[in-house]
Amino acid sequence: MELSRILTQALAELIAPTTAAIALAAIGLNLHFGFTGLLNMGQAGFMLLGAYGFGIATISGAPFWLALLISLAAGALFALILGAPTLQLRGDYLAIVTISAAEIIRMLGRATVFQEYTGGAAGLTGGSFKSTFQELSFLPAPPERGAFGPLEYVFTGSDSWWTRLFAWAVVLIAVLFVWLLTRSPWGRVLKGIREDEDAVRALGKNVFSYKMQALVLGGMCGSLAGMLYVLPRSVAPDAMGRSLTFFAWTVLLLGGAATLFGPVLGSMLFYAVYMLLRAGMREGLEGVVSATMVEQIGGLLVGVTLMLLVIFRPQGILGNKKELAFDAR
Repeated sequence: MELSRILTQALAELIAPTTAAIALAAIGLNLHFGFTGLLNMGQAGFMLLGAYGFGIATISGAPFWLALLISLAAGALFALILGAPTLQLRGDYLAIVTISAAEIIRMLGRATVFQEYTGGAAGLTGGSFKSTFQELSFLPAPPERGAFGPLEYVFTGSDSWWTRLFAWAVVLIAVLFVWLLTRSPWGRVLKGIREDEDAVRALGKNVFSYKMQALVLGGMCGSLAGMLYVLPRSVAPDAMGRSLTFFAWTVLLLGGAATLFGPVLGSMLFYAVYMLLRAGMREGLEGVVSATMVEQIGGLLVGVTLMLLVIFRPQGILGNKKELAFDAR
């Protein structure tokens, strides 16, 4: 009975809105690292800005689509601010800047000086910004429920079939968008920059401009992922910190960087296995360790998994080792 419940929880994670959100964040990282060679270690900062942009705009009275555009604009502006001083330099400058900037965004979100807008450390409650999204649903309103196999949810609400349908539709649109971009001449220039930016520059291409475009587009994916991430929950700055960036990187490297479906496959596998491990440890170690310790062990396993992927399988499940090299610029 317990095994059946654990397997059902893992199955639910395959299609959860959180899984879709991290898949979209990893798609943004894929544009940065997989196709362009940019080492962005602050994707959680883009996500948090996107979540705040959507939440604050909605609370201020903006309709859903305007709030979504504001969320995207926040990610684009953040990318421009970060990229302008760093993309003309070589090495890991972007990684240093992005991980620091993401922490600055988190601390600003917690700051009491902006508490009127961000809610401070408590964040923004879900009920304050989700109504415009839920009003778009064409599915029956609660309390009506629908079942698909062992999974059963209300049709419309925070953690509902409507939230899942919308989140995965956005992911599929992003996959199609990346497919079109990377098959174009623009995408081939990005891959050239990843391999040898001096050669691309010698051909007369503006390498800085292409890097900035990739950083902005990937950042916008991150900000949109942040919006999806908070649709079933609240906007809490401490819940969107460094660990979220590491989750996105683990998802990307697991599925395969520089691949089209790698981020999606990686996200689904990662969260399903992560749920199995946590649920299994809660059942198997009940009375031995606390629930908090189980979460900490889960985070430890994520870190170990990320290290092992980088060392032994950097190309991931779907990637090509000959194409991808860890030579970030």
